[in-house]
Amino acid sequence: MLRYLFLIIFFVLTKTVSAQFIITGTVREEGNGKPLAGTNVLLDKQQGTVSDTNGKFRFENVPAGTHTLLVTYIGFADTLRSIDVQSDLVVDFFQREKREVLVVPVIIHGTRAGESTPTTYTDVSSKALQEQNFGQDLPFLLNWTPSVVTTSDAGTGVGYTGIRIRGSDATRVNVTINGIPYNDSESQTTYWVDIPDIASSSQSIQIQRGVGTSTNGAGAFGASVNLETKNDYEHHTPYAELIAAGGSFGTQRYTARVGSGFLGRSGWYVDGKFSKITSDGYVDRAKSDLKSYYGRVGYNNNGIDAQLIAFGGKEKTYQSWYGVDSATLQTNRRMNYAGALYDASGNVTGYYGNQVDDYKQNHLQIHFSIVLSPKWDAKVALHNTFGSGFYEEYHQDRTFASVGLPDYSTFTSTDMVVRKWLDNRFY
Repeated sequence: MLRYLFLIIFFVLTKTVSAQFIITGTVREEGNGKPLAGTNVLLDKQQGTVSDTNGKFRFENVPAGTHTLLVTYIGFADTLRSIDVQSDLVVDFFQREKREVLVVPVIIHGTRAGESTPTTYTDVSSKALQEQNFGQDLPFLLNWTPSVVTTSDAGTGVGYTGIRIRGSDATRVNVTINGIPYNDSESQTTYWVDIPDIASSSQSIQIQRGVGTSTNGAGAFGASVNLETKNDYEHHTPYAELIAAGGSFGTQRYTARVGSGFLGRSGWYVDGKFSKITSDGYVDRAKSDLKSYYGRVGYNNNGIDAQLIAFGGKEKTYQSWYGVDSATLQTNRRMNYAGALYDASGNVTGYYGNQVDDYKQNHLQIHFSIVLSPKWDAKVALHNTFGSGFYEEYHQDRTFASVGLPDYSTFTSTDMVVRKWLDNRFY
């Protein structure tokens, strides 16, 4: 009799331990009760499912005991709940929208290095840029980073500036803006003067020294500079900023920034910037008159980020890229031979007043990205860069043949002004 009693107890215990139950439930949006289709639901962070079009989910063959359910959905806060399963169970979730879950990094992370990337790099934040931004071109704001050497034609960091990293010149330093190549498509160099005050529109910059993660080929042999423009999502409400600054050699900077913040719960936003920078330059007559703009219309909601970005600039600089000999350097460090007029003895008698570089450049970018899952995302970008302008030079006693003109009677040369135009497009 005792034997049969033990068999009955063993059978009951075995049946209890091996019992399997069903968990069902619905995921809805808090407030309006709208079903959230495509929600990820994880049981004990191991077994997963996705809610259907009605927000419903189901787990079968769940053993008795304590379990956890983790519910995740792009744009909503994660929910982790502990449940005690002793029978079939119905568990409903009401997810709260979490506005700060954004997908902006998807735009540029493909060209950024990380801790596991075998390359040396430096990340420069927006805060670090603004602490040093007095209107100088971007190379001078990066001058403190390792292995960087900068140059300035005018001597003040405003106007034509250059950057070398680990000794490589600009044709071997690949620059991208939001993942789009910025290097000139013909010369492969970088003209920062065409986008003055781009620093005030920059969210972050990463400098990679040596061959890095660039998607643009051999142009990154020396280094890469990856720039991400502003994503002012911290401004949930409208804002406006005005910056005015002045310095030596007649340098002045004026910058105005405005933004709408998020327009209600729609996910739409608009922001923009306009800057004007002028400087007399340290070098004689190395004047600069620079204007720039930045504008953006975007949408960010439910794992989708779309942006239309337009930026560019207009520059007019008096040429100051001529060098000076060592003897002149000892007596007049600010000497500029550009546009010089000479008498018969070779003495400088004056200067041509319009020896300038006059150019404007506009950039248009369209970015679209979508988060498909915690591990998968997709993006596409379209861009168009178009610029036009000229540089003008005065030449004394230049031959007609040198500019493709025939000789006139006994005259084979004359004083002349030469203006060369540039019209380019890259898309």
